[in-house]
Amino acid sequence: MFKRKKKRSNCCAAIIGGGVIGGGWAARFLLMGWDVRVFDPDPEAERKVREVLGNARRSLPGLSDVAMPAEGSLWFCETLEDAVNSVDWVQESVPERLELKHKVYRQIQDHEAGSVIIASSTSGFKPSELQEGARDPEAIMVAHPFNPVYLLPLVELVPGEATHPNFVEAAKEVLTGIGMYPLHVRKEIDAHIADRFLEAVWREALWLIKDGIATTEEIDNAIRYGFGLRWGQMGLFETYRVAGGEAGMKHFIAQFGPCLKWPWTKLMDVPELTEELVDVIASQSDAQSGAYSIRELERIRDNNLVGMMRALKAQDWGAGALLNQQDARMRMGEGPHDKPLVTVARAVPLDWTDYNGHMNEARYLQAFGDATDRFMEIVGCDADYIASGGSYFTAETHIRHIDEVHAGARIRVETTCLLGEGKKMHLFHQMFEGDRQLATGEHMLIHVSLEIRRASVPGDAVAEKLGAIAAAHADLPRPDGIGRAIGAGK
Repeated sequence: MFKRKKKRSNCCAAIIGGGVIGGGWAARFLLMGWDVRVFDPDPEAERKVREVLGNARRSLPGLSDVAMPAEGSLWFCETLEDAVNSVDWVQESVPERLELKHKVYRQIQDHEAGSVIIASSTSGFKPSELQEGARDPEAIMVAHPFNPVYLLPLVELVPGEATHPNFVEAAKEVLTGIGMYPLHVRKEIDAHIADRFLEAVWREALWLIKDGIATTEEIDNAIRYGFGLRWGQMGLFETYRVAGGEAGMKHFIAQFGPCLKWPWTKLMDVPELTEELVDVIASQSDAQSGAYSIRELERIRDNNLVGMMRALKAQDWGAGALLNQQDARMRMGEGPHDKPLVTVARAVPLDWTDYNGHMNEARYLQAFGDATDRFMEIVGCDADYIASGGSYFTAETHIRHIDEVHAGARIRVETTCLLGEGKKMHLFHQMFEGDRQLATGEHMLIHVSLEIRRASVPGDAVAEKLGAIAAAHADLPRPDGIGRAIGAGK
């Protein structure tokens, strides 16, 4: 039966196969605080995984608005036995050959004393096929992700008949804990769920190219400028429900259902992938994207995905809602009052940088604004308090830009309360990357009655907490830059 091992401070995942998918899994686990061991006999595996990890470090932390876990430790193992010994999770991403997967599972279960989840990234095999001949078939299942694994949250979790329900629940817990959405496929089927849709679109696209109707670029434009964006935040059925207007889904089906009987689709047939057709597709794709290297295309893709997903996050919708839930799980506590409070701890996201390649000056204000909001929560001026009719409004701000910072950098803001009495709250924020000071922000806020939109004294609980923190901070050394005017002191 599945039992989480307690030997290490961090959980440990073994990644068997260090290609594109295996490297993505390694990055996802590692950046979510797991230790990771990678085994792949390819002599280039370490270079490939580290390149994928570099992209992940640059992009994944920017999806979170709270501190990420401390990055785990990464090892590249010379043998499979070294990789799987006493781990908590095994992710198999070897080539799609069933006999090879069976061989790997036998080796894993020979070397792993206790039952450990063995999750396969396969898109082509059902779990019952993977479990054939295994010593412990109950521990084997499919966990099929989508590239890039370190950004996209969906993973199709497909147990077989022999998979024990406890392993399924344990797998859901692990995958949710690293920020993914485990879609439990209750009945195994070839190609699972998502790839069946992809294959249908792929077949139709092949016919459109073969018949000279569209090029690879035109087909991609039809997706990325149209229904791809709709599907990205609503999926298929919810999109069609909206298309049905006020009359809803029944109206949509009544209006568009008959077209399913029209003879124009070729989804039940596939063009022969002749050398000529392959050449046409390859040449069109080269013309479309050949100016970019694979790494450049990956970065463009990551930039776009982060931007879209952060936009969805602001709406608490689709994949953005999942990110907000993950942030809530990772949100830091209040901390002691006898030193500056850490009010922001996060990575700089891709969309915070400007044409100079460093953080846009407006984002310094956003980071300090987030720090002020967090401080307000700490003193009790939270959503419930604001709903009751009181809040703090910023009256004056002064920011000093001391050093530059780039996308992916992990920043923190330390907040000192200089004054907290009557209607006033005077805060001094310092932004750091490690020990390097990046900026300071000085903010004067006034408590306001939201009913009359005028200055007022805060409620007793807020006033008491604010006063206590201000009194504790009064004994701290005064940070450099307090009261500084533009250009003064240079």
